[in-house]
Amino acid sequence: MSEVFTHRPVLLDECIDALAIKPEGIYLDGTLGRAGHSREIAQRLTTGRLICVDRDDAALEAAQVRLKDWMDRVTLVHSNFSEVDSILDDLGLSGADGMLFDLGVSSPQLDDAARGFSYMADAPLDMRMDRSERATAADVVNTWSQDELKRILFQYGEERYAPQIAAAIVRRREERPIETTLELVDIIRGAMPARALKEKQHPAKRSFQAIRIAVNDELASVDRMIQAAVPRLNQGGRLAVITFHSLEDRIVKTGLAGFAKGCTCPPDFPVCVCGKKPVVRLVSRKPILPTEEEIEENPRARSAKLRVAEKL
Repeated sequence: MSEVFTHRPVLLDECIDALAIKPEGIYLDGTLGRAGHSREIAQRLTTGRLICVDRDDAALEAAQVRLKDWMDRVTLVHSNFSEVDSILDDLGLSGADGMLFDLGVSSPQLDDAARGFSYMADAPLDMRMDRSERATAADVVNTWSQDELKRILFQYGEERYAPQIAAAIVRRREERPIETTLELVDIIRGAMPARALKEKQHPAKRSFQAIRIAVNDELASVDRMIQAAVPRLNQGGRLAVITFHSLEDRIVKTGLAGFAKGCTCPPDFPVCVCGKKPVVRLVSRKPILPTEEEIEENPRARSAKLRVAEKL
């Protein structure tokens, strides 16, 4: 289990600083993953409590080992991070002193070829973060309309060849169902012009990202999480969110800005009539980015952005 100690989560020091951990506080890690962030939070607590949430049973099982020295102050919960309200309610907690959400797909999920997230290894088209959910990537690819496929490829993957790829998927599935990751990669490659195949980025990267987001309803979950988490922060509590692509970051930025703004009256109103006050202050106006050293050590950190807000 040496990887427990060698794995370093993205923006670790920055997250710990952002949370301003109190030893007696209540904290929630909404995206447990490999428990790297959770480990650092747990060892800073004395009488406090850490709630670790993940959709993936494998992450919760692994955490029993990774957090074994601190299990007296840790509660493991199998749930979607967007269910902050019900998670806290079920534990009889009115609020938390800090919440952390790392929205990247955890490395074990990407690295386990059998989960179907990777375009580099052959596996059934799955991509479910929570394997108790019914809809898989195969369902999306084989049953969604051509227009819907085109929409998600363009919107979630920012794939400029979305129309061609969606059409190619529909043509192939009319012959037989598309069942594996490499089968899908082959279809994507075949739909793209030769010049696109020469780009540094793998031709299937954007499409696989789009399908994964659709399967797991990721963007709607992020919005629900922001709307639920802020009201459940205790006064002075911190919310820290790490995003990895522009769509997620936009949702987090917009959501936090809404809570930080307060008044929603039209600008031409002489006085405020809505009575809304700011609920949080943005700890930094711009997102916190990884250092060059971290990017060198962990290329997956390159696109990470951390946004932090404090409850007023």
